[in-house]
Amino acid sequence: MKGGPHAVSGDDDAPPRQPLRIRGLGVAWVVPLLLLGLIVVVDINTTEKFRIISWIVLVPGTAAAICGVWTTAGFAVLSLLAYILVDAAWPSHYQAGLPDFVLIALGGVLATLACAVRLRTERLMLHMRDAVDTTRRTVLRQLPPAWAGLENAAVYLSADTDARVGGDFYDIQPGPYGPRVFVGDVQGKGLGAVATAVALLGTFREAAYHERDLAAVAALLETRMLRHRRYTAGLGRKEGDRFATAVLVGFPVRESGFVEIVNFGHEPPIAVAPGGVRLLPPGDDLPLGMGEFADGPPRAHRVALGAGETLLLVTDGVTEARDGTGMFYPLAKEVTRAVAADPRTAEPARLVAVVRGGTLRHTGGHLADDTTVFAVRRVMGWTPAQIPVRGRLPS
Repeated sequence: MKGGPHAVSGDDDAPPRQPLRIRGLGVAWVVPLLLLGLIVVVDINTTEKFRIISWIVLVPGTAAAICGVWTTAGFAVLSLLAYILVDAAWPSHYQAGLPDFVLIALGGVLATLACAVRLRTERLMLHMRDAVDTTRRTVLRQLPPAWAGLENAAVYLSADTDARVGGDFYDIQPGPYGPRVFVGDVQGKGLGAVATAVALLGTFREAAYHERDLAAVAALLETRMLRHRRYTAGLGRKEGDRFATAVLVGFPVRESGFVEIVNFGHEPPIAVAPGGVRLLPPGDDLPLGMGEFADGPPRAHRVALGAGETLLLVTDGVTEARDGTGMFYPLAKEVTRAVAADPRTAEPARLVAVVRGGTLRHTGGHLADDTTVFAVRRVMGWTPAQIPVRGRLPS
C-alpha cells in the first residue's frame, strides 16, 4: 500500500518517463539513431529501383514517441541533413528530389510538436496521479505493522488501474477503550464512492476513540451515512440511495479472549490460526444507510478469538472473484489449504500475500471489482498499559 508522489521535471528534454533505461541512464535515443542508420545503409547499398531514403521521415516520428522535445527536434534536423547528403550521392535522374525533402521537413516539424503535446499530457497525468495518491492515502492510510497492540497487514487492488482508488476502505483507531478496526466497501464507483468512504472514516476515527460502547460507534456511523446522503442530495448530485457494507471490530482493553463485532451486511470475518480456519457468524445488521429498515439499532456481538488467531477481513472483490468458468474464488478453502501447508500463513503479512496471490491467479489478473484484503491480530505480549491515555493519543 505504499505510494508516493511522482517527480515531475521542468526540462522539456527530460520527459516524465523514460521507457528505455540502462543503469539509470536514458537510452531511448538509440532507437531512432539505429533506424536512421539502417535506412541510410539500405538506401546506399540497393539499386535505383529501391530508393527508401524518404522513409527517413519515420526517424523523428519514432523519437517523438519515446524521447524529449529537443532530442526529437535534433533527429528532425539530422534526418533532413542525411536525406540531402544521401539523395545528392545518386545521379540526378535517380534522386527523390524536392517533394520528399518537403515531406521529411514537414514530418520533422509535426513530430516535434507531437512530442511536446505528449510530454504535456504525461505531466498532466502525473499531476492527476499525485491527486489520486493523496486521496488514496486519506482513505487507505498506511498503518505501522504493529499499531495500538494490533499486528496488521493490508493490500488494496483497484479493478481500474487508471483510477487506483475506489470505494473500499479500512483503518485502525486506537483509543482508551481498546483499538477498533473498520473495514468496508461503499456501493458504487467514482469520486462519489470515495467521498462517502472519507466521510465514514472521519466519523469512525472520532467515535471509535471517544465512545465506550462499540454499538454507539456503529450508531454514529449509520447517522453519518444518512447525513452524507442528504448532503449530496442537497448539492444536486444524483447518487441515489448509496449504502456501504462494513465490519466494525473492537478489541477490548482488558479482555483478550474475545472481540466485539458489528457487521453491516459485509462478508463475515475469518479467524485464522496455525491450527486451522473457522468462519465467524455472519452479521445480522443491514448495510450502512439502510438502518431505517432495521428492527432496531446496530448490535455488537461478542465473538471468541483465541491467542494467536488472526482476523481476515476482505471485500467482495475477493469473495466474488470469478475464474474463466464463472466459479467464485474459494477463499476459506484456499486459506485452509495454505495454513495446513505452512502454519506461518496465519501471520497477517503472509496471510494477506496468500489471499492476494490466490485472487489474482483465480481471475487471471482481471479483477471485476476493487479488492481489499486486511488481516489483524493482537500483538503477543502486549499489555493494556501500553494504551495511550486520553488526550495524548496520536492521530
